[in-house]
Amino acid sequence: MPERLPCRKSELRTLFLFEKLDDAKLDWLCRNGSVARFKPGDIYREDDLATNFYVLLDGELVISRRTGAEDVEINRTSQVGAYAGAWRTFFGDGVDHTLDNTLRATRPSRLYVLAADKFAAAVREWFPMPLHLLEGLFLGMKNTQRAISQRERLVALGSLSAGLMHELNNPTAAAMRATAAIRERVAGLRRALATIASSGLDSATLAGLATLQEQLLEQLPLVSVATPLDVADREDELTDWLAARGVAGGWRMAPTFAQAGLDADRLDSISRGTGDAAALENVLDWLHHTIDLELSMNEIDDSTTRISTLVTAAQQYTQMDRTPYREVDVHQLLDSTLVMLTHTIGDGVTVVTDFDRSLPAVPAYAAELNQVWTNLITNAVDAMDGHGRLTVRTGRDHDRLLVEIADTGPGIAEAIKDRIFEPFFTTKPVGAGTGLGLDIAWRIVVDKHRGTLSVDSSPGDTRFVVRLPLGPPSERGDG
Repeated sequence: MPERLPCRKSELRTLFLFEKLDDAKLDWLCRNGSVARFKPGDIYREDDLATNFYVLLDGELVISRRTGAEDVEINRTSQVGAYAGAWRTFFGDGVDHTLDNTLRATRPSRLYVLAADKFAAAVREWFPMPLHLLEGLFLGMKNTQRAISQRERLVALGSLSAGLMHELNNPTAAAMRATAAIRERVAGLRRALATIASSGLDSATLAGLATLQEQLLEQLPLVSVATPLDVADREDELTDWLAARGVAGGWRMAPTFAQAGLDADRLDSISRGTGDAAALENVLDWLHHTIDLELSMNEIDDSTTRISTLVTAAQQYTQMDRTPYREVDVHQLLDSTLVMLTHTIGDGVTVVTDFDRSLPAVPAYAAELNQVWTNLITNAVDAMDGHGRLTVRTGRDHDRLLVEIADTGPGIAEAIKDRIFEPFFTTKPVGAGTGLGLDIAWRIVVDKHRGTLSVDSSPGDTRFVVRLPLGPPSERGDG
């Protein structure tokens, strides 16, 4: 417990906070407050409820804030009259009254101490007009910032929705085209089968053709990885072969046979087994429709898989079906954000991911972390003007999980590097940005997750680094 000392109004009068007060008010301060000597150590801790207002009479104080598992010093003073603690209580219920910093005495220090409720009552009674002006300014700024933050989130959501619709439109259109083509292929296949059945081919030949069909369909996935140049060369070869034998529609069959991996030698084998030219053309027509049908079904499968991937990414990004705070795999969040931002990133940016998948899950507000990744990635793409390399890397930094988002843009000028996390600060043209993207990211990472957000920038290499605690506060011993 701190040592109680006499309160002298003559000393209080020397403080800049109280120098204009009359004797009656100074008497009130001494009656309702006290002077105490604190030993070196914590006077209050971050996240405690603000119960007292403190004014330094002599000694030295340090104010620090927790980032991750560490307390980072943000101010050190021996200035008589410096104050801390419950100074915002006079705003009433309009603000949060938990403390956002830790106050520590570095040596024996005397402080004037006034209970929060007494301090609030005195300020409201003694300074009603300045209080109303200050309250309006303070709360007005908070409301403005909240409104603009909400608008920025809505604008970002609208942009992401537009990009998602664009990404969904491509596989949906492909699936619709393939579905329409299947009807035509099935009709052609029925006609080809009827023709082959009446062509008089023996059972051994028909069995061989059925085996060939299965072989071609099985090897289709392997053939799909062939280079475009190899497929084009094979197509030219097959076109010449079919034209030399007078096969009607050979120009139409050649691309399909090339995709299936057929070559001239295989067609020679089919020709020997079918006998006359008419039977050969019927068999080739049947094979063409069979392969075409399989390729169309593969296209539908690829398209629906892409749609499913996009929908899953959207669910993971919004976290609509999850609890707000839970253990999350950061890589799932980064993957879903990159998918959602595909349209925003564009074709001119090469995305490189370097993920340490062995990292454990971390306790976090997943949807809000996705907002951080969105803001940092979007800023990186904007900095590169849509052309360059975006690198997203994860790793472990002692007791923290590290996420690094790097771009090859021009870098951040040294003169503004210290201001980029300030609310409303932006280097973008008027109307192109609110200046809250990095401020929102900072508050989510630092204030809400007790992590750190830093930047290291030079021309061609700008890196924003997020460090998140690997465990909740109770496991880190700082809560």
